Amino acid sequence: MGTLYLVRHGQASFGADDYDQLSERGHQQSVRLGQYWRERGLRFDAVFTGTLRRHGQTLAGIAEGLDGTPEPLALPGLNEYDSLALIRAVHPSPLPAPATPELYRQYFRLLCDALAQWMGGTLSPQGMPDWEQFRTGVRAVLEQVRQQHAGQNVLLVSSGGPISAAVGEVLSTPPEVTIALNMRIRNSAVSEFSISPKRLMLQTFNSLAHLDAPEYAQWVTHA
Repeated sequence: MGTLYLVRHGQASFGADDYDQLSERGHQQSVRLGQYWRERGLRFDAVFTGTLRRHGQTLAGIAEGLDGTPEPLALPGLNEYDSLALIRAVHPSPLPAPATPELYRQYFRLLCDALAQWMGGTLSPQGMPDWEQFRTGVRAVLEQVRQQHAGQNVLLVSSGGPISAAVGEVLSTPPEVTIALNMRIRNSAVSEFSISPKRLMLQTFNSLAHLDAPEYAQWVTHA
């Protein structure tokens, strides 16, 4: 039986003009994950990513630490939802930069509210697919992995939204649980699905085993 390793990108640039760029910490997290896998002799037979910059940068860091990965297949179905479009749909006035804990919490309260409405079909943010189209893109990638890579080790680098949607597909979770899972996935965290020709099964969720040592205690981030 093979294993699908779903990795959320390293820390990006939350609060900056361009979020879609790994921070220095995000690069360190990615390289460390690759090193961790190299130390354990793990190699990949196939690699999938989204097309966002932070996905490619995370994979580059993993490849640096792992000393190489197969050529990735970049798929738009693994791209994150547009969090700013979601928030604008429920809060049209501009938000201040999330520079304090309270403003940070406000941002994510609004995002969770918008996600619930979008997933329930009552909100259509500008320029975004609806929830069913988003799920269909994630489901198509999972089917491709199941059909073509049973018995192999597969790496998938994406974002919290697609990864939580993938877990939701495997476990048949309701939308509110999928949102809760989404909000808990940490940067560079690994979730694992076993791959058989018949199904995918969840083995681990949101693991940071590569950051377990005391010297990496400050490397755990959420955005």
